[in-house]
Amino acid sequence: MILSGLVGIFMSTNDPQWGNNGGGRRPSNPPDFDELWSDLKDWLGFPSSDKGKEKRRNNNGGGDGGEGDDAPRMDPRLLISIVLGLAFVVWAASGIYIVDASQRGLVLRFGKYVETTQPGLQWRLPYPFATHEIVNVSEVRSLTIGYRGDARNKNNKELKESLMLTSDENIIDIQFAVQYRIKDAFFYQFKNRDPDAAVMQVAETAVREVVGKRTMDVVINEERTGVTEQVSSLMQEILDRYETGIEISKVTMQNAQPPEQVQAAFEDAVKAVQDKTRQENEGQAYYNDVVPKAEGQAAVILEEASAYKERMIETATGDASRFSQVLTEYAKAPGVTRQRLYLETLQQVYANTSKVMVDAKGQGNLLYLPLDQLMQAGAGGTLARGANGGAGSAASSPQRPEETTRSPAAGSGVARGELSREREAR
Repeated sequence: MILSGLVGIFMSTNDPQWGNNGGGRRPSNPPDFDELWSDLKDWLGFPSSDKGKEKRRNNNGGGDGGEGDDAPRMDPRLLISIVLGLAFVVWAASGIYIVDASQRGLVLRFGKYVETTQPGLQWRLPYPFATHEIVNVSEVRSLTIGYRGDARNKNNKELKESLMLTSDENIIDIQFAVQYRIKDAFFYQFKNRDPDAAVMQVAETAVREVVGKRTMDVVINEERTGVTEQVSSLMQEILDRYETGIEISKVTMQNAQPPEQVQAAFEDAVKAVQDKTRQENEGQAYYNDVVPKAEGQAAVILEEASAYKERMIETATGDASRFSQVLTEYAKAPGVTRQRLYLETLQQVYANTSKVMVDAKGQGNLLYLPLDQLMQAGAGGTLARGANGGAGSAASSPQRPEETTRSPAAGSGVARGELSREREAR
């Protein structure tokens, strides 16, 4: 019925003979919408305006009857059907929507989540039965902690966010940048009232917790990479716990330093620490040079002492064994053993003495025998060299006032004879 009405309207307005009174054909007038609207109100029971009636009479040739009354008129029910049909088509088409490759569509039916649609041309029930929301899941969002805009500009700092307390009770000024994206559109859109603000709060909480467990030197100099990695891991754990549907992409430490008020003092402290480290390295180098040498000398001394100990023990053992043997022989022949011990003792004493004083009986002269030089002369030297040395020694040795000094060259024979007689007398 709707299609037939539309075709009739289209054919009547495009009739090539429309308006041509010749050829014995009745003129075919197109439908007048004012007239149709007036007919529609008459059909619905509303009073029609005089203007519409007058226009209808004019179209019918100025009379109430005759041929003009037989002009074609559209049924108001057909018009209503056409309008309703067009409205229905438009209403049904309002449920069509397009989802880009970087987006996801969330379909709600009577306000309740139904499904998540993938990229492409999609359709849902029209409003008010269903609605949809589009969420961009590939966009990388970012936020900053401790500053806004450029981190190098001091005027952009947010001290309320950047000042944090470390484990060694120092205050540190730190700035972070966080990049994140949406990994679950449903959680991001419906599980939290303001997920972006939640990310900001979680980031500040994670940074304060990680920094609060470390000292200032560790955060500033030693573990910058480790701090950012732990902050990223802790943030992701908290966001997953709250089902925000957000994935942390990257956490970057922009700046970490003491507050400006104590910057100079901190630099002095850093220089002092560097000097301390340098001196410790120098001391360690000196230690590595001196201690091994001292340990080596100590080891040598210990080895020598051990060898001396062994030698003395062996010597004492040998002396004790020899004494035991002598004691046994002394018990058998005391006189012979005593004389032998006496001679051996004198032999040892004279063997270690290079000068011998002989007092000749009855002559009153002190005779000096340079036995050391005599032995050297007898071994390979000349007697004259030994005599010259003996004379010099005799001249330098003390003498009694009443005695005279004899040179070895002049009285060597007499001295030898007297020594022989002395030994026989003893």
